[in-house]
Amino acid sequence: MSRSSKKVGLALGSGGARGMAHIGVLKVLKREGIPIDCIAGSSIGSLVGAIYAHGHDLDMIESLAVHLKRNVWLDPTIPRRGFITGKKVKELIRLLTHDKNLEDLSLPMAVVATDLTKRERVVFRTGPVSFAVRASISIPGIFEPVYWKGRTLVDGGVIDRIPISVVQEMDADVIIAVDVVPGATSVRIKNIFDVITQTLSVMEREILNQRLLRADILIQPDLTDISSTAFTDVAECIRRGEEAALVQLDRIKGLIK
Repeated sequence: MSRSSKKVGLALGSGGARGMAHIGVLKVLKREGIPIDCIAGSSIGSLVGAIYAHGHDLDMIESLAVHLKRNVWLDPTIPRRGFITGKKVKELIRLLTHDKNLEDLSLPMAVVATDLTKRERVVFRTGPVSFAVRASISIPGIFEPVYWKGRTLVDGGVIDRIPISVVQEMDADVIIAVDVVPGATSVRIKNIFDVITQTLSVMEREILNQRLLRADILIQPDLTDISSTAFTDVAECIRRGEEAALVQLDRIKGLIK
């Protein structure tokens, strides 16, 4: 497509392993020449968004997501405030984004976290990418929280699962939101991680219902049979993200024109 005069913003939602579908959505938008002018992400959405905003090739991102072993980014600890310290994943993000600050990325990027004590949203638009994303992915009870300026920061999805309003604040004319958490799921609850993530998903969906009305396009991959902790299903999540984006392609092109 020729470059649109309209500013297109992308809101990438939280959802654990299901968030790998964001890669599939980005692949379709890139392939079809849909310009992305700014991105806001919560949790896994902030991770995928930041790596893309850095300028990495999507094929490289896909290959990394599919082949990356868990022991590279998981560092279990004796549970106090979480099962995982998050130091390994923070270092991985730092390496992938070349230790950049958010304001230095190729695309404007906003990362959403939640202040657990003040019960409010925290939006990072400047400062180290690795720090902001590490805070945003801090699923309560699984990852240890991040402490910053007297705040206790956890997963951005707790308070703003799909940061549509943040994209609005970035002056986007057209907002594309990607929701990777299904309204219901056929996945069995097998362990404590499934209990925590599924509980959060139920709570977050109730908060989200009204906010979705603000998006011009809502892309919802069918991930009902995939667990939010199933990082073994990355390739399938990406494929379904592509399928869901293709369904909305004509509407997106129409809005941009």
